[in-house]
Amino acid sequence: MKHWKNPSDAELSILLDTAKTIAVVGCSPKPDQTSHQIAAFLLQQGYHVIPVHPVAKVILGQKVYPTLTDIPVPVDIVDVFRRPEFTPPIAEAAVSIGAKALWLQQGIINEESYRIATDGGLTCIMDLCIAVMHRSLLH
Repeated sequence: MKHWKNPSDAELSILLDTAKTIAVVGCSPKPDQTSHQIAAFLLQQGYHVIPVHPVAKVILGQKVYPTLTDIPVPVDIVDVFRRPEFTPPIAEAAVSIGAKALWLQQGIINEESYRIATDGGLTCIMDLCIAVMHRSLLH
């Protein structure tokens, strides 16, 4: 039995409409990767996108930070492209930087990460594509 629930479309709409800065964890420098394409889409929608990658320096013309805790500005949404087993420390970092939401991309579900995020006061979304939801809710 699943012990988590995504926010309603209305709540997601408000989140996507009010968010300004989105950190993309696991953002690939390779244009053929989904994380790169989603980050490009979010940039086109006017968001301040901050790629998080351990070694890349610049992705899509944006300065890259090795970890969430290295980002020097407030982050609204932490959008995650990592395997489920790697997400709990990301959830902890998202809470520690005061993000508003933890968004695990389509196919990514981790109940421990959900608990960490929601216990820390964040909205948590799992197993949904941020670009698909943006297109369906804000266009």
